[in-house]
Amino acid sequence: MEEKKVLTDKEMKVARYRELNKSAKPGQIVFAGSSLMEMFPINKFLEERGIDTLIYNRGIGGFVTTELLEVLDVCVLDLKPRRLFINIGTNDLSNADIPIETMIDTYDRIVTTVEQNIPGIEIYFMAYYPINYEAATEEMKECLKVRTNEKINLANAEVAKLAEKHHQRYIDVNKNLKDEQGRLKAEYTIEGMHIFEEGYRVIFEDVMKYVNEPAWNN
Repeated sequence: MEEKKVLTDKEMKVARYRELNKSAKPGQIVFAGSSLMEMFPINKFLEERGIDTLIYNRGIGGFVTTELLEVLDVCVLDLKPRRLFINIGTNDLSNADIPIETMIDTYDRIVTTVEQNIPGIEIYFMAYYPINYEAATEEMKECLKVRTNEKINLANAEVAKLAEKHHQRYIDVNKNLKDEQGRLKAEYTIEGMHIFEEGYRVIFEDVMKYVNEPAWNN
């Protein structure tokens, strides 16, 4: 008797998104990335405001850039969006064995593949969110010794260059997340890195001006 494969959490999400994509409407807006994108309750906020903008959130917690590249069809291409908001690479930054240059190279391949398959797509490279080591739980502190705000700032500079290379947009919606030291505000973070819903509410206020702006990549 053949042993049944047990799917990982990531594989189950990919399978669920693949099924949801079958009934999705093309030409809409897609959010893609890892947990910081997956946890963004964008559709809840839209519903609360009575905004009928259609956004498909295809973030998958734990993803590094290479994993998104492998399932780019499910997370982006099959949806044929007109506009993509992407935040991928923070988990690469948490791995001391992955240089920023390596992460950016994979990010470049992701964007190139999207552009080749969806000509004219408008892509928003979202700045990585800050962390707060001082507000972190003990379990999270080891990770945040690698994924520091200094490293995040360096990576954001490289992502901005990548956006320029592709003639796309780099956006920073972090200003209301940060305290006076440039850290993620303690009241907004779950364990030093991930963000409570109230934190996402301040991101929402800033990101919606990009969601709603007129088409620019014609």
